[in-house]
Amino acid sequence: MPGTLFVVATPIGNLEDITARALGVLREVAVIAAEDTRRTARLLARYAITTPTTSLHEHNEGQKSSALIARLERGDAVALVSDAGTPTISDPGQQLIRQSIEAGIPVEPIPGPSALLAALSVSGMPCDTFSFFGFPPTRSKARKEWFDRLLMVGGTVIFFEAPHRIRETLAHLQRLAGDCPVVLCREMTKTHQELVRGPISDAIKRLSASRGEFTVVASIGHKTELPVIAPPSDAELASEFGETTKYGGLSRRQAVNALARRHDMPPNEVYRAIERAKKLVNRQK
Repeated sequence: MPGTLFVVATPIGNLEDITARALGVLREVAVIAAEDTRRTARLLARYAITTPTTSLHEHNEGQKSSALIARLERGDAVALVSDAGTPTISDPGQQLIRQSIEAGIPVEPIPGPSALLAALSVSGMPCDTFSFFGFPPTRSKARKEWFDRLLMVGGTVIFFEAPHRIRETLAHLQRLAGDCPVVLCREMTKTHQELVRGPISDAIKRLSASRGEFTVVASIGHKTELPVIAPPSDAELASEFGETTKYGGLSRRQAVNALARRHDMPPNEVYRAIERAKKLVNRQK
């Protein structure tokens, strides 16, 4: 009997987001095929998993897939993981999965985190129908075709973009589709998570210079107004501040700056809100 190829979703940032089932699979398989073995090693170390790993990335997938198929045919179970999120979503692994199916090897999903679904879920845009476009190509002809297809499909669209190209891509999208509403998600589930909402012209101005890939949700071709998000209360900011300093390992200043980015507020305003909340608590004692 052949083994099973498990397609395992792993955290996109916060390592606590991995499922109990995924941890069980990663412990029990014979080998883990990882896009980046060094990055996967940090996850495995966090949960004391000693399963051996082997690299499977875009440059060696053709060569490695044959060896992994041979192991599966001998009865070994294999787990496929990407750097973060669900494998094959703009990540390697499709060739291994396709060859496994052709060889009659069971392929089983272990669902979990996904950057595109996480971004969509908090976008406030229509989710009943949406389209995912991966990364925009960098070469001019392919890039033009990519934008043409995005505009033709329209509606709620999602794509990824690198930090050094995000401004250029958004500016080009604005020229083609108008000043449509977007939600820019960076470092999701991490301490420095950043969500920027608004028309493209406003979102570009509010982008930070920080590193980290972006997940972009845009509403193309129809007038979708993003919901007005009420600013957090003093008590809510104080509570987030306490959790960030306690569990995030940040200094007071770093925590205030992180909250300012998260809620699109000036750091001084965040600090004053936290102090007001503390004074209120002290008066009530």
